[in-house]
Amino acid sequence: MKYNIGFWNLENLFAPEGFAQREPWLASKVGADLRGWSEALFQRKIAQLASIIVQFSDNTGPDILGVCEVENRFVLDTLVNRVNGLLPARNYGVVHADNTLDQRGIDTAFIFDQNIFSVDPTAVFSHFVMRRTGTRDITQATFRTAGGLDLVALCNHWPARGSSTIETAGFRATAGETLGYWHERIREVRGDDVAIIAFGDFNDDPFDNSIRYNANAWRERGDVERARSARFYNLAWNYHSQQVIDHRGNARTIDGTLYYRSNGNVFDQIMANRSLLTGEGGFSIDESSARIEAFSQMIDHRVGYGPIRFGLPKGKPESNVNEDGFSDHFPVSVRLTDNA
Repeated sequence: MKYNIGFWNLENLFAPEGFAQREPWLASKVGADLRGWSEALFQRKIAQLASIIVQFSDNTGPDILGVCEVENRFVLDTLVNRVNGLLPARNYGVVHADNTLDQRGIDTAFIFDQNIFSVDPTAVFSHFVMRRTGTRDITQATFRTAGGLDLVALCNHWPARGSSTIETAGFRATAGETLGYWHERIREVRGDDVAIIAFGDFNDDPFDNSIRYNANAWRERGDVERARSARFYNLAWNYHSQQVIDHRGNARTIDGTLYYRSNGNVFDQIMANRSLLTGEGGFSIDESSARIEAFSQMIDHRVGYGPIRFGLPKGKPESNVNEDGFSDHFPVSVRLTDNA
């Protein structure tokens, strides 16, 4: 059996302005950004995101989708309900561990098909990334097939670069060390053959030190296959430059999962451990399938063929929100095979 595994930064998926269950402290942090974030805009954002998710895996949807920049369980449930309505064969559920440390209150989470996988809630962990100020955690969950195979997934959203890549590099190095530590600990507890996949918005490129040295994510597959220590094979190198078809049917080249001032960065990455390369844990990864999911309606033809963002109103929805947008990141995906 084949499984489509993806990740997408959903770009500021907050509940509508005035949401009754919003944590009180969060209002002072994001209140100005959400001024004008009406129920209608929220529902439009949900519809736009859902219209992309259903296109994964040849219009059948992903089997597991890691997400970030989600405020709470409410927004996830709203999104899942919309996607389930568009894909009746699916039965999506949510894995979510609320993080109250991040200054903007945004979390990492998973959407998964409950017809295909089960999740033990006692095996869901939120790993703290320690730094001077609160940041997003790394969410870990174990997905089990009906045949009893386990896939351990780690969903990441590392600290942003802000105004200075150099000054914030240490924060992402800390996040990389955290991911690397838990990779090793999972192997110690579950054995070397456990299948582990890590994905997320790392806010660094595959060649940056936080990825290469701190998270121990390599470009060379053979070095990971031969290693006895905890190393990842970084599949993002496979889609560092990718051909896509725009809405006019023209072939274009994109070189990033997001764009800043017309320059692409590959911040959204997928990493596989040794077991996924050798198949020892029951799953094998098809590295040739690793790709940026740049569907034609998402591509901005004005700024380097990057993704069309939806935005937040910040008091001026007429100028700050594009209701035909989606997110400021493209999704990424890869295919796994069940060897059982």
